[in-house]
Amino acid sequence: MDAWLNDPMVQSSLVPLLAGLVVTLLLFPLRLGGLAAVAGFCATAWLMGELQFTPLSAKRKLMLVALAAPAFGLIVDFAFRTGRATAYVLGVISAVVGVWVFSTVLMQRPPVQAFLAGGGIALFMAWTVAWSAALQADSVRAGAAGLGLGLGAGFSALMAATASFAQLGMALGAACGGFLLVQMMFGRRIHAGLVFCLAVGVQGALVAAGALMLASQRWIELAILAAVPLAARLPIPARWPVWAQVFFASFYTLACGGGAVAVAYMATR
Repeated sequence: MDAWLNDPMVQSSLVPLLAGLVVTLLLFPLRLGGLAAVAGFCATAWLMGELQFTPLSAKRKLMLVALAAPAFGLIVDFAFRTGRATAYVLGVISAVVGVWVFSTVLMQRPPVQAFLAGGGIALFMAWTVAWSAALQADSVRAGAAGLGLGLGAGFSALMAATASFAQLGMALGAACGGFLLVQMMFGRRIHAGLVFCLAVGVQGALVAAGALMLASQRWIELAILAAVPLAARLPIPARWPVWAQVFFASFYTLACGGGAVAVAYMATR
């Protein structure tokens, strides 16, 4: 069993898929099925030994924020009434937090490079999180965004030769796959909320940004991945059954995330 759980492919695919599936099945009657994304991400991070927070290196800050974001989303879901501006406010907050996560890395660069890189990270975080959070009321599109963003960030990180970020991205995608599978099984939508969408946006964006700042990921891959939440908004007939909506929404986002992977792969040739 230990050898099986230590297999990176099991850690980044089967374990988070089952975690997302089980959490969704157990908690969706309580409107907490959105915890699926963070459950899968945490399961993989724990198996990898990444759930450590001291001393606060860039990677440990990343893990801290990745876990704090869905917790904050859960509080907002139950304690506040969200509106159209909520997603934009969360995007701005995420931009500031993203720069803080990589501040130690940025400070090692010349001032102009640090300013440009920090600005790019802030813009990427704000855009990705805001558009992901805007999907909170549509569980099919939110799940598809997490699937495409997680797998796209994970496999493009793999092309950038950073296995740990690759596993975390794939775990996010697999957990979102479990969330979507339950909706297909029951033929109904499941409440996602900000607890799910902040996990998707923040974790997916941080994995991609981490592969950029701490490995050899390029800005072009981040630009393509930033379009994944937009791809999730492409038209799908409302009269279609849920399984068909899941299929087409996932097709859109996987095609977009796959574009980032293809570009990253070509750079290695």
